[in-house]
Amino acid sequence: MDTMQLSSEIRTQTGKGSARKLRSTGKLPAILYGPETDPIMLTLDCTELKKALKGKSAESILLNLRIDSGKKGQSKKVMIKEVQRDPVKRDYLHVDLFEISLKKELEVDIPIHLVNTPIGVSEGGILQHVRREVKVSCMPDDLVDKIDVDVSDLDIGQSLHIGDISFPSGLKSLEDVDVTVLTVVAPSKVAEVEEEEVEEEEVEEERVEETEGEEPKSEEES
Repeated sequence: MDTMQLSSEIRTQTGKGSARKLRSTGKLPAILYGPETDPIMLTLDCTELKKALKGKSAESILLNLRIDSGKKGQSKKVMIKEVQRDPVKRDYLHVDLFEISLKKELEVDIPIHLVNTPIGVSEGGILQHVRREVKVSCMPDDLVDKIDVDVSDLDIGQSLHIGDISFPSGLKSLEDVDVTVLTVVAPSKVAEVEEEEVEEEEVEEERVEETEGEEPKSEEES
């Protein structure tokens, strides 16, 4: 896969006040660490980060990080370990970057991208996508941003499991082969489940109404 470029600068100030000031100018506080890397506080360009993440899973992106320390620059191969976002506005707040070795395998979660429409869906069935990612191991150079899976042959009542996926060269699944990725079910099956749930709710509501409608017995009646 292509390596995305990301520039950064050494950051010396810390604290919430400093972080808010950075974000107000379109910058973002970040930290870089790794098994053989002492933590380095950095500043990223928020627009550049959004461009790198657009339409991709953060964990499956390989970045060429350029670090400008004022006197000299250096480059490191990194991955995004965590992106903290505002729970309401969804703005980026902080990024954790992890330095990797090109000579060591990675363990990452790769998105599963469904290709084409199952024949069972064309005949009225309903697609239930159970697993949207799969954990794999691979060398950094073999990393992909998604795994395409052709589901056009799936009919009603059929399922796709991890063991049915043809993984790209260099990728090894770390999941159980029997794990279900998706299934195509008949509309009647879905309707039956929904009807049963509705009936259970109605029965429970009736029980509550009966309980609330009962008058407490007097001491003479009990």
